[in-house]
Amino acid sequence: MIHRMSRKHLLAGLAAAGVLGVGIAAPTVALADDKSPSPSASTSTDQQQQRTDRRADFAEALAKELGVPTDKVTAALEKLREQRQDDRPERPSTEDRQAALKERLDQAVKDGKLTQEQADAVLKAAEAGVFPGPGGHGHRGGDGRWGR
Repeated sequence: MIHRMSRKHLLAGLAAAGVLGVGIAAPTVALADDKSPSPSASTSTDQQQQRTDRRADFAEALAKELGVPTDKVTAALEKLREQRQDDRPERPSTEDRQAALKERLDQAVKDGKLTQEQADAVLKAAEAGVFPGPGGHGHRGGDGRWGR
């Protein structure tokens, strides 16, 4: 019975490694063939304008509800926003994130969790901006941390 369990685990591990390898290689190959242009700077500018408009609408509605001038509410919200930004930890540089990723991948290879080829593919995909996060085309992780 013990022999069968270890064999099942071995087969499950090999299947997982195959899925991981295909999951890593497919986006990398797709990215290499993708010649579409990246989103333009105007998209970012449009999003910033929309954000500014929403903030102004919110400040105006809040001022009306509280019965105070809109400029007072806007100033208070801006002050809080600045304080919140000052409290945020500094984001690690792209080089620091790449170095940390390389260390984790090297350890995974050493531990037998990945092959060197898989680790190289992950690193190449990260350098190309395939994964979400700063420098990539996505967002922070669900827990709000970068690169975890």
